Amino acid sequence: MNEILERTIKFLDDASIYYLATVEEDQPRVRPFGTALVHNDKLYIQTGKVKKVSHQLSINPKAEICAFKDGRWIRISGELIEDETREIKTLMLDKMPELRNMYNEDDGNMQMLYFKNVNITFSSFTEPTETYSL
Repeated sequence: MNEILERTIKFLDDASIYYLATVEEDQPRVRPFGTALVHNDKLYIQTGKVKKVSHQLSINPKAEICAFKDGRWIRISGELIEDETREIKTLMLDKMPELRNMYNEDDGNMQMLYFKNVNITFSSFTEPTETYSL
């Protein structure tokens, strides 16, 4: 795994909650998420196709997530692209088995999205900012 993505997923896992920002018409929309996975050097998140966030991303795939922990934060921006493979859904469900109460690989609702043209920024109040483009 790429070193930057390894740091990214560790930060997201340690924080456990991040906030996903999308756009609906001219209004920003932000909500908490907790699903994150790195596979084949891609950062994935998961949602349900019936949710408003899925519809918003189908119109405008540009998104940003932000998480904060112990005086540090991470921002990740790019375009979220759907990956419909069963394999990636299974990997997420294996990582987060509690999702099986709401989703399964074949329900037609579980949606996996990965970041394309991703920019990752690690920040804190006491250390220099680090920004990477993948």
